[in-house]
Amino acid sequence: MGVRRAVEMVLDAPQEHENPITTYGPLIHNPQVLNLLEEKGIVAITEIPEKGSGTILIRAHGVPPEAKELLEKAGFKVIDATCPRVIKVQTIIHKHAKQGYASIIIGDKDHPEITGLMGYAGEKGYVVDCLEELDSIPLLERAVIVAQTTQNKHFFDKVKKWAAQQAPHYKVFDTICDSTSRRQSEVQRIADVVDAVIVVGGHNSGNTKRLAQIALQTGKPTYHVETESELDPDVLASASHIGVTAGASTPNWTIRRIYRALETFPFKKGQGLYRRFFTILRPLLLTNIYVSIGAGFLCFACIKLQGMTNYFPHVLISILYVQSMHMFNNLIGTKADRYNDPDRASFYDKNKIFLSLLAFTAGGVGLMTAYAKGLLSFLILLAMSMMGLSYNLRIVPERFARGKYRRIRDIPGSKTILIAVAWGVVTSVLPPLSVLGHIQLNTLLIFFWSTSLVFVRTAFFDILDIQGDRIVGRESIPILMGEKKALLLLKYILLLNLAILLLASLFNLISSLGYLLIICPVFVLIVLFAHERGYMLPGVRLEFLVETHFVLAGFATIFWSLL
Repeated sequence: MGVRRAVEMVLDAPQEHENPITTYGPLIHNPQVLNLLEEKGIVAITEIPEKGSGTILIRAHGVPPEAKELLEKAGFKVIDATCPRVIKVQTIIHKHAKQGYASIIIGDKDHPEITGLMGYAGEKGYVVDCLEELDSIPLLERAVIVAQTTQNKHFFDKVKKWAAQQAPHYKVFDTICDSTSRRQSEVQRIADVVDAVIVVGGHNSGNTKRLAQIALQTGKPTYHVETESELDPDVLASASHIGVTAGASTPNWTIRRIYRALETFPFKKGQGLYRRFFTILRPLLLTNIYVSIGAGFLCFACIKLQGMTNYFPHVLISILYVQSMHMFNNLIGTKADRYNDPDRASFYDKNKIFLSLLAFTAGGVGLMTAYAKGLLSFLILLAMSMMGLSYNLRIVPERFARGKYRRIRDIPGSKTILIAVAWGVVTSVLPPLSVLGHIQLNTLLIFFWSTSLVFVRTAFFDILDIQGDRIVGRESIPILMGEKKALLLLKYILLLNLAILLLASLFNLISSLGYLLIICPVFVLIVLFAHERGYMLPGVRLEFLVETHFVLAGFATIFWSLL
């Protein structure tokens, strides 16, 4: 929590505070995050200058109080990004130091958190990293014992036993962060049921190194890596089950890269259908062919729900439009994919020209097909295509827009809403408009059904991509609402989707196919719950299952039609 808070504060700082933005010392112990900040022009300083300007953020580990005072005197606007758990330890030490207590801090002498804590302890501060050093301190009249927030819980338990026996009058505060304690317990539990453990995080991160040490003590092969390039498939070839844990300062996108790399190992080793399935599936997902097929199936279901028969041209329009727009979106959005899905970003960088031609061709053929069905359908599809292509373009000239809303993409949550509405129009509204010349009440119900399914799908991917979107400055719905609230919203939407299908079918507003299509929101709910409980991590399998509910709608419709 503290690390995520610090990173989010520094990423938001350029929009909210006076530039230039700097940090006092490395913000966190993760080289990938620090490199990212440098790319964005946010550098770390280690010495306090006599005169400074702009905004400076105090690192998550905290600093001595005099350092904060000197930064303010130098002229910086100081933003305190110290982890709240560290602030709690600082407060305990500061409060007791004023009452004359000595402070014994259990931790690593050279760790920046300890440096900050010692600043609050004053002259009566002691740093201890082993029981022998604890014995060497003269028995003090009054003292408090605290721990570095990322300290080894097993070692601190020994310290508490020592204090109970040797110095029962000392006040002992268990200040190890509960996330740290939980993670250390989890890595021991995971090691019991896997063949190898991978610990992801900076090689200079104290809490990450402790996780690796705990895993090694279980006797299981343990590998401490910073990036997926350090994974050795040959070394891990004999492992059927691999446990993955990560240090507190490891960003989500790094963990996802590790998981995606590990996910491919069995497929690379596998033979026959198992390997072929993955070989075919990944390109289908990368090129958006699978999701565009899903759009065609969704359109087919919408047409049958409305009792229409001439479905092929509209299914084709849906496939081509979604193929074109999603491909363009990926071509333009490679900056975010660099963190969210590096394989996709690499694929689109390498095949940019071919994929651009394919996207233009799909869009052009889709428009011609729509024109053949009527001028109104053509104009609506053309307007949606133009909006999609101009999504990232600056529409409002700088001299007319003082704020940050100059492009469609600058509107918070616009990506998710526009994608959902566009899918809804092309799959459920265009068919009756071109055939009947108007829409009916059931069209509005089916439009909501289609739009809400696509909204849930897109918003769920936004939840998975929240850190990458924050880095590139995209204000997605999960960033605005928070992950938990956004996930809860998606569940409510799916339940409403299910209720509308049931009631509309019951009162004959749509065909009886509605009963069968309940499988779609139920399927997505199961996937959301499975992900929320950690049974399904972000990767090829999860992406495939989320996109599959559209295909499921098509097969359910085919089954209903045959009956």
